[in-house]
Amino acid sequence: MSETGASPLPATPPARSPLFRAEHFVWLTARVLEQRLFAHHFLNGSADPVETALDAYRNEDGGYGHALEPDLRGPVSQPLHTGHALRVLDSIGRCGGQRVERVCRYLTAVSTADGALPAIHPSQRGYPAAPFIPIVDDPPSELLATGPVVGLLHRNEVWHAWLFRATDFCWQAVESLEKSHPYEIEAAVAFLDFAPDRPRAEAAADRLGRLVRAHRLAALDPAHLDAYPVAPGYAPGEQHFPHDYARTPSSLARAWFTDDEMTRSLDFLAGAQQEDGGWPIRWRQWAPGIALEARPLVTIEALRTLRAYGRSIG
Repeated sequence: MSETGASPLPATPPARSPLFRAEHFVWLTARVLEQRLFAHHFLNGSADPVETALDAYRNEDGGYGHALEPDLRGPVSQPLHTGHALRVLDSIGRCGGQRVERVCRYLTAVSTADGALPAIHPSQRGYPAAPFIPIVDDPPSELLATGPVVGLLHRNEVWHAWLFRATDFCWQAVESLEKSHPYEIEAAVAFLDFAPDRPRAEAAADRLGRLVRAHRLAALDPAHLDAYPVAPGYAPGEQHFPHDYARTPSSLARAWFTDDEMTRSLDFLAGAQQEDGGWPIRWRQWAPGIALEARPLVTIEALRTLRAYGRSIG
């Protein structure tokens, strides 16, 4: 508090800096949750308003819904929404306590027979969803949904009975990957970065890094994207880059790439900011409004990645 009793105003980013332009974009287009996340991460905002905004997406079953993850519409709780909520809580230092206990009870209730998570629970049927995520009556376990959730719970030292079988599933899934696609590799990294058995995680990450390079799953030279094929089912131009796998320098995936490769990747990321101040989405836009809701999320993550690597954002 200042001597007058008023709260100090946050520092204003320099005009036309990446942060200044992104702030304008966020206030113009973002949902309340992303507005408050931006304020927390970049304008010294409190975590409390972020939690309050996130509560609007929470259901009585302990899960999250209401299109928190923009590619799934409707009110029902889904693993992908709930994983998104955990990422928000982790990013503001609030991933624990009774809220996360309720989350774990929800995860237990929607788990598959082997204790892991499906990408989409059948309760989504009847509500709009991205066509590239099929809804089936007996969905299989998916590393895509399970890995990031298990990784975040371990990172925050959350212990719950659900975690034991889900962790075993993640190890089996990661260590048996032979063919994969970028989003699944990202999910594997999200698990390995915080898995408790560090030597095992480092060995698994080393193998995945060789797989990523052998199958050209990372665009190592953004100036020649034609040399890197897009995974089947992905949108045109939906390549993934070193910074997508190693979002911070401490990630195990950072060792997969040379300094020059990472520099080119971060240069590409910094240069992707658009005239309106936001970053684009690269996946398939299947309905009106999806990009409008998703772009602020992508913009915040781009800024956080650039800052994590010491890039000046303003």
